Amino acid sequence: MSTTDRVDLFGCPFDRVDLQQAVAQVEVAIAQRGRLTQSVGVNLDQLLKMQEDPAFREIILQCDQITADGQPIIWLSRLFGDPLPERVPSVDIMEALLPLAARKAYKIFLLGTKQELLDRAADAMRQKHPGLPIVGQRNGYFKEEDEPEIVRQINESGADMLFVAISSPKKEQFVERNRAALQVPFVMGVGGAFDIAAGQYTRAPRLVQKVGLEWAWRVAQEPKRMGPRVLHDLKFGKYVAREALRRARSR
Repeated sequence: MSTTDRVDLFGCPFDRVDLQQAVAQVEVAIAQRGRLTQSVGVNLDQLLKMQEDPAFREIILQCDQITADGQPIIWLSRLFGDPLPERVPSVDIMEALLPLAARKAYKIFLLGTKQELLDRAADAMRQKHPGLPIVGQRNGYFKEEDEPEIVRQINESGADMLFVAISSPKKEQFVERNRAALQVPFVMGVGGAFDIAAGQYTRAPRLVQKVGLEWAWRVAQEPKRMGPRVLHDLKFGKYVAREALRRARSR
């Protein structure tokens, strides 16, 4: 699934793919069923975590598919002369996979968010994609000692795809701890996708996403959670300045 055509930004190798190519790679992973294949969408917040937390960085580097989950990543790739084709958020990959799953009977397990929102999200997905085989669901409120039972549920469901809607880095850590035990061909963290599907929040319009202001849209809806994160992400400016200086000296 992983490609040799990657763009390295601050030590993170992003796949040079558009949405259609990313979805095609997932289909190959499901067809092969040889081992667990993990996809991750890396945004600016996660890229900053990779600089600050070596353990988190190693988890991300193990992923088979790494896509640019945010317009600032695209801008950085252009700034440093190795442009990525487009932003490919994990939620977009999930939304593209749902109709495919309904047509091809790919079985889906949903893990994450509050139980009420999870139920609403699953119902909304089935209504939008008739015949969608959601074979299991579990809310995201659990302790580490509960994970063996959750993994058993996932494995017994026979799921082809596991979507994990838990905040980062918890979702990546969950997969890392249970990588050897999970018997599912494809797993991907999808952030707040279930909350969006449930109607709890809305995604920014495409134009807002394209001009890089999706963060402002999210802050307006979740100020207590997203406000501090945006302020923390401003620290990334020092890494951009450092990298620009390094490249200027190497010329």
